[in-house]
Amino acid sequence: MNKKTYIRPLTLAVLAALASQAALAEETQLQTVTITGAGDKLGVGLLQQQEGTRTRSDVNKAALEKQSPTSNIYQGINMLPGVNASSQDNSGMFGGALTIRGFNSDQIGVTINGVPVNDSGSYSVYPQEFVDLENLCQGSVTQGSSDTDAPHMGASGGNMSFVTCDPEKERRVRFAQSLGSNSLQRTYVRGDTGLFADGKARAFASYSHSEVDKWKGAGGMKRDHVDTGIRYDFSGGYINASVLYNRQVGNAFGAMTLQQIQQMGYNADYSTRFIPGHLPPQFGTAQKETGPSPQYYQLQQNPFENVIAKIDAVLKLGPDTRIKLQPYFWYGYGGATSQQTQAENGFLDKTTHTNTASKDLNGDGDTLDTIITNGSSMTRTRRPGITVTMEQSWGNHLLQAGVWYERAQHVQTGQASIANNDGSPVDVWMHSGLITRPDGSLYQYRDWETISTATQLFAIGTFNFMDDRLAINAGLRTPQIKRDFTNHANEGCSGKTACAAAYDYNITKTYNETLPSFGARYFLTPKQQMFFNVTKNYRAVPNYAYSGSNGNVQLVNGQVVLVNDVQPETSINTDIGYRLQGDFITLSGSLFNVDFRNRQANSYDSVTQKSVNINAGDVHTWGGEIELGTVPVKGWSAYASFTSNHSEIKNNLDWKNNGTVTPLQLQGNDFPMTPRWMAALSLQYAPGAWYVRTDVKHTGKQFATLANDEVVPEYTTVDLDAGYRFGNMGVLKNPTIKLNVSNMFNTSYRIPTSSKVNAADTVRYNLGAPRSAAVTLQVDL
Repeated sequence: MNKKTYIRPLTLAVLAALASQAALAEETQLQTVTITGAGDKLGVGLLQQQEGTRTRSDVNKAALEKQSPTSNIYQGINMLPGVNASSQDNSGMFGGALTIRGFNSDQIGVTINGVPVNDSGSYSVYPQEFVDLENLCQGSVTQGSSDTDAPHMGASGGNMSFVTCDPEKERRVRFAQSLGSNSLQRTYVRGDTGLFADGKARAFASYSHSEVDKWKGAGGMKRDHVDTGIRYDFSGGYINASVLYNRQVGNAFGAMTLQQIQQMGYNADYSTRFIPGHLPPQFGTAQKETGPSPQYYQLQQNPFENVIAKIDAVLKLGPDTRIKLQPYFWYGYGGATSQQTQAENGFLDKTTHTNTASKDLNGDGDTLDTIITNGSSMTRTRRPGITVTMEQSWGNHLLQAGVWYERAQHVQTGQASIANNDGSPVDVWMHSGLITRPDGSLYQYRDWETISTATQLFAIGTFNFMDDRLAINAGLRTPQIKRDFTNHANEGCSGKTACAAAYDYNITKTYNETLPSFGARYFLTPKQQMFFNVTKNYRAVPNYAYSGSNGNVQLVNGQVVLVNDVQPETSINTDIGYRLQGDFITLSGSLFNVDFRNRQANSYDSVTQKSVNINAGDVHTWGGEIELGTVPVKGWSAYASFTSNHSEIKNNLDWKNNGTVTPLQLQGNDFPMTPRWMAALSLQYAPGAWYVRTDVKHTGKQFATLANDEVVPEYTTVDLDAGYRFGNMGVLKNPTIKLNVSNMFNTSYRIPTSSKVNAADTVRYNLGAPRSAAVTLQVDL
């Protein structure tokens, strides 16, 4: 058998089998991508040929650059099989939600340039914060199975990876201006140095400023973003560094219950008037301020600032040996603010561990009043880490071993300030004007610090036999995380009775697991292959499980006790699939089966700003996925994907709520937020200097609750993208105009903000935004 007939050069084959994101991104970047460039040659940029042992889907720069420039990373991968993504608005600037094979985003590991960006405490993901779409070259999804070398502690449902483009080899300045619906405006500029230092180095820096109004209610979002990168190539290796910075402030969308939507209408949102507002202070009389209902929009904001810094150093130690050093640092500060009230006689008394201390807040000389405040849920994270990997080629085989280490300091606070007379916050970042207790310390409805120390050893072997017709991949990783959780006494108790939140306490727990994986790929013919993979995945317990507000930690006989020791979630994912990589069409299909143990359902309420872990026990998920794409024929090309997903809860549940235990018959129900089927079609016509593309996505019925007593109806959305590249005009190179139309037919739909136990458990929804459009003019200098 001719080796070259069946594989690419060995290095690329092995790296594909290992799902090396950086290598695949470099391969993508070698293509010259223009408005109808090389990346369009297969599946309109939504499909790449694979040779690995796992189910995997990719989006390249050709597809990403046709989307609206403000789109977030979830919108970039929404057409892929298994992916169910939604955004609170069409611009993508307000964030969104995502599930893959029914796994929520906090069960999927996400990396940007190899840096883990899931929240170190809760594993949540905020897709609008990380990168500008113009600088993104590759997006990848490994459905169901986490990569063996991935730096994750919470990835029980696979992983996603996004890689920014390297600096250009030619000097260039790019400018783009976007205008659109809901007063959207965005300015983007990027400068590339081209090659310097004897052709070994190149660098880039970009800046963007974006603004948009909410499509319903008052307020909007403002975002400033900086991406930078530098690469230095030398004999025997390279160094590639990047720094991504984001700062944004915006008003939140109101998440309504189904009853509120039916009563108030689809466009219902937070109140635009601060009425009745503050009451005139009067000594000896109780002023009980309640504030507007729904809450006032200026007291519902989401400020956040973050930095992702990363260095990749790849060094060749010998003809068949190389080492990768990948240190990184992640910093973030911000969160959410909300309209709250504070009783003047409801401050923490540290001697009695009750909220009975008093302080005059409105200056009327008594402590009888209840005052409208700007409450908050703020988080500061400092998160250094490093991955070290050794690779050794051994004939036709490759051995890889390494270690990942991370120490995350996660400080979560709940400061408050008295709202201004017009209802605006004193300081949306919660740095000034803060309420203090009678003893001078800061009021806090929560005050937690978590030190999470993670380590992971991993080893991977990729072996090729039968003239490389057969590839076998075996891996093993041993994740371990130590959670050191400290609660500082705070006002988190309800009412005047003592609870665990009012005490200083510390809980330290260590979680570890051994996670094997095995996969094989076999070429039936030069264009057909079968693959098989089985992987054990793991998700350590999130840090909020140890908080006094979660129900797992309670006050028993004056002592703080962990009464419910939540168990880590594990899953075993099995895929068997087939790939056809022909001259005209490429197809990949797989059948999957997932068995869960101790599956966790995170129930978050945006009004109370509390997360609760619900242990749904064992869950069985199975189904099939298929994706296919064509090469262009007379300018026409297409991509399609289909997902069938079935889930079954295997246990009943004793639901503990406010001290009451309610038995629920859940066995046999669907797991919530798991659409039974999805289908996507992207059709593109690109004859030359212009293109037009339409994306159609259908999402089938799903449930919002474990009890399956609240249904989320199926829906279909249609988007349109078009563009034209003009000829060069003097110093203006490649002037291009792009049009993006989202939700062309004004489809109304709703997405649960999180899974709930049953309909009585206050299910809240984000609603699909109506049609909107954006126009972008881009030019190089």
